[in-house]
Amino acid sequence: MPEIEHVILVTDHAYINGGVSKVAIDEAKGLAVTGRRVTYFAAIGPVDESLKQAGVEVVCLNQPDISEDKNRAAAMLRGLWNREVASVLTRLIEDADPDHTILHGHSFSRGLSPAFGPAFVSGKLPHVYTMHEYFLACPNGGFYDYQRQEICKRRGMGVRCLCTNCDSRHGAHKIFRVARHAILQGMGRLPRALRDIVYISQTQLEVMRPYLPKAATLHHLANPIAIDPTAGRTKAEDNDVFLYVGRLSPEKGCVDFAKAARDAGVRAVFLGKGSQEDAIRQENPNAELLGWVNTDEVTHWMSQARALVFPSLWYEGQPLVSMEALSKGLPVIVANWNAAAEQIEHEKTGLIYTEREKLTDVLKQLTPAFAKELSINAYNNREAYGNSVKDHVDSLLNIYRKTGE
Repeated sequence: MPEIEHVILVTDHAYINGGVSKVAIDEAKGLAVTGRRVTYFAAIGPVDESLKQAGVEVVCLNQPDISEDKNRAAAMLRGLWNREVASVLTRLIEDADPDHTILHGHSFSRGLSPAFGPAFVSGKLPHVYTMHEYFLACPNGGFYDYQRQEICKRRGMGVRCLCTNCDSRHGAHKIFRVARHAILQGMGRLPRALRDIVYISQTQLEVMRPYLPKAATLHHLANPIAIDPTAGRTKAEDNDVFLYVGRLSPEKGCVDFAKAARDAGVRAVFLGKGSQEDAIRQENPNAELLGWVNTDEVTHWMSQARALVFPSLWYEGQPLVSMEALSKGLPVIVANWNAAAEQIEHEKTGLIYTEREKLTDVLKQLTPAFAKELSINAYNNREAYGNSVKDHVDSLLNIYRKTGE
């Protein structure tokens, strides 16, 4: 297609509340640096000030996240079909130059709703959609059965899926998710009408491929992550901390880690908050729960760690914290079923385990001498883990140019 002069980024949040919004905001600012016009459309406010400072045009509806809206009836209706999203996005598309503008979508489950779909895939503008999770195929977005605490192998929206309460909350919420997904597939026209789709890991692609339209063009693009090539190696061999960074929620496997650390007799430090805090303390009274900390404090704790433990029980998309750890020479311990395992060379830069019950033995295996060997290998390969925002945007522009081919 002709050179892109205007990008309309479409996503749930106008501020950073996690990995998806961080990637979208980094892309918006990175695209603005190239001199292109960038419009950032989001349902949920407040607006991150760095967007405006970068010269990004922000159109934000300032609606509450549907998971946090105290008016639950209104939240559910808006989650099924957000009329204001459809109206405003349609106007943005109609006002844009069709020869030099592209739409880029990132997420819809917390604010946009399936209502963004018809405008997004209308054909008035070329489009690219980045998959961060699994909401295009799975009603709960993760192919994870929260009731059984295991990866779900059922076909999304198949009979067994519809008959199973896999939700993290309760059965009624699963009904809401199924209704939303039915609307997404029907009136929302997704994913069947998508033509260019970005995936962020091979794990994600393998899970999602059966659900994606055969006519769609699939593009691989890793998430951006800042790597400091001049930073020194973390001397993992001198440290005794086994570190966890992330939400303390059931699918993250943090309680597994707490148990394994207790049984292995190692020091466990948790950076994050969530519903599993009490369960972690019950399983491991010696565990150190420090809550959410800022970036500098995460860097500090990584410098004090022997390994980062990433015990997530679901597929994940493309974890960034494990890449950050590896780039610092910090070995990573990870389960083989989640996407972080793609980043690890087993017994060279980290350790991969195949069963939840084996985590204790793996923790015991990481002696100081072994940790030093893994650390040096990871650090020497540090440039492979980074994908700067500039490089990411350059790759993204190449994808934009290929849309519609």
